[in-house]
Amino acid sequence: MFFDIGAGEVLGLAILGMLLVGPERLPKLAAQAAQMVKKMRGLATTATAELRENLGPGFEDLQPKDLNPKTFLKKQVSDLLDEEKPKPKVNRPVAMIDPDLL
Repeated sequence: MFFDIGAGEVLGLAILGMLLVGPERLPKLAAQAAQMVKKMRGLATTATAELRENLGPGFEDLQPKDLNPKTFLKKQVSDLLDEEKPKPKVNRPVAMIDPDLL
């Protein structure tokens, strides 16, 4: 499930919420929480789109998880190294084994 929470844990949280908030206000509180999550997702999507636009070409495939500084640097450095380093051509002779020696 979401945040690696199992069904039993969700049920326990629902019961705890009902005890703390009360059964009358729990549906309204859940709806408000859902609206807040929806708004936060929208903000994150907008921020990611603006960041892609402002960074320019080469960042079209940018994901929010790529914004971790370590991940970001690894990806950029590996892309640069792949572009600079030509692929070596391997021209090794094929060794033939004499069946009489086996």
